[in-house]
Amino acid sequence: MGESIEESTSMPVTPRPGTRVSFTPPVSTPPSQFHSPSFARSPLLESAPPSAPMTPKTPRTPRSFTPRFITPIASPIRRAIKMTKLDPQDAWLPITESRNGNAYYAAFHTLCSGIGIQGLVLPFALTILGWTWGIIFLSLAFIWQLYTLWIMVQLHESADGTRYSRYLQLFSATFGPRLTSLFATFPVMYLSGGTCTTLIIIAGSASKLFFQVVCGNPCTAKPLTTVEWYLVFTCAAVVVSQLPNMNSIAGISLLGAVSAVGYCTLLWVVSLTEGRIQGVSYNPVLSHKDITKVFSILNALGIIAFAFRGHNLVLEIQATMPSSEKHPSRIPMWRGVKFAYVLVAMCLYPLAIAGYWAYGQMIPENGGMLSALFAFHSQDASRFILGLTSLLVVVNSLCSFQIYGMPMFDHMENKYTSRFHKACPWWLRVAVRCFTCFIFFLIAVALPFLESMAGLVGGLTLPLTLAYPCFLWLAVKKPKKYSVMWYLNWGLGVLGGILSGLITAGGIYTIVDNGVKWSFFNPK
Repeated sequence: MGESIEESTSMPVTPRPGTRVSFTPPVSTPPSQFHSPSFARSPLLESAPPSAPMTPKTPRTPRSFTPRFITPIASPIRRAIKMTKLDPQDAWLPITESRNGNAYYAAFHTLCSGIGIQGLVLPFALTILGWTWGIIFLSLAFIWQLYTLWIMVQLHESADGTRYSRYLQLFSATFGPRLTSLFATFPVMYLSGGTCTTLIIIAGSASKLFFQVVCGNPCTAKPLTTVEWYLVFTCAAVVVSQLPNMNSIAGISLLGAVSAVGYCTLLWVVSLTEGRIQGVSYNPVLSHKDITKVFSILNALGIIAFAFRGHNLVLEIQATMPSSEKHPSRIPMWRGVKFAYVLVAMCLYPLAIAGYWAYGQMIPENGGMLSALFAFHSQDASRFILGLTSLLVVVNSLCSFQIYGMPMFDHMENKYTSRFHKACPWWLRVAVRCFTCFIFFLIAVALPFLESMAGLVGGLTLPLTLAYPCFLWLAVKKPKKYSVMWYLNWGLGVLGGILSGLITAGGIYTIVDNGVKWSFFNPK
């Protein structure tokens, strides 16, 4: 009775006749999960204390040292305990520090990361592709990325029971650390860091617009400069970033999701209400040069690809959920994802279609729908609508900053915990997050033109969304050769890799051909 649970579960158990005893491989989970509801609520875990031994007067059957709850009736509990492999480092890192998430939290995080400022420039992609091809490519991209999202949800828990709580962790376990460093580390970190930097730029500009609307015209108050608005937003992001882990920002993600749905709806409703502007045209904007025409189309595809980001956060979001043999995390995770992407479709499709219908070729390349609202309707729309839209953009940017910054915080703290084998002290965690946020601020000030490079960013990060999940499925699940799944994933994976290279080249060519105002350290 004095032996530990691990020792007792290693002893063979003789099943009753007709009872099948099966064993499942271990799952990696932090120590806090040992007391999760999936284990601690079972009355079978509370064994009664042993009674005082009595001196037998007659010979009896030898007494078993197996605890009373290790019985054939308790085999599910025994299997759950046996399959648990404690990983203390997971309990020290922000993403896996708490595993009390649910389908609602998953929907909040997925919606906050899957919809946002990247959708504002979708109408600009349609100015190059036109009505028919624009909607076709938008629909194909939506279905494709939803399929790869399903793949990532299924791969979170492997056949041997291990939970892969990070994109890089799954990629490294599948293809090795060398290929991870070559092909996955840069896109994952670039997407997180680049998104946070872009959010500072967008939110700073939106804050400036909000102040102008509130102050009125003419405004007697001295306005802040663009850099100062960047700094105000960064300071607010630093304060909110002190929330300890992914589960603790579930409310922040909910606020971000609501604000994203709010300003997307306002933008397309105002566009439809105010009607088409005078002189609108829907003829695709294409150059007479064949090479320029091809690269312009590829750049438009990159903008569409960038609109469906967030796959680098799927495993991290699912890692916040408890998981057991009977209740795997993929079930509530997929339920939350389906709900979130219904709302994503309800926002992005009207935004792209109504925006292109209202503005046509006149849609601004920088800022997209938000810039169009102030450029064409600053006199028509009410100050309340203009101010509310700007404010919702700022709020959504602040909330999205937290979920996209979390992998960066987790990666940096992982360096400390791996070396010193203990959790980061609170003062070091505060310092790391402040340092990271202000690094993003410096990049935003140095490179304020990043928001105009959506096509290039979409090409660089496209493999994370459309290609790598297919290759991961082939390597992990090993579908039967020449089967439907084998052909499907090989085809989509190769096509995604080719598209990534072409779209990246198209983004670079478009930047060089059209020119970008390289205003280093001079945001306007």
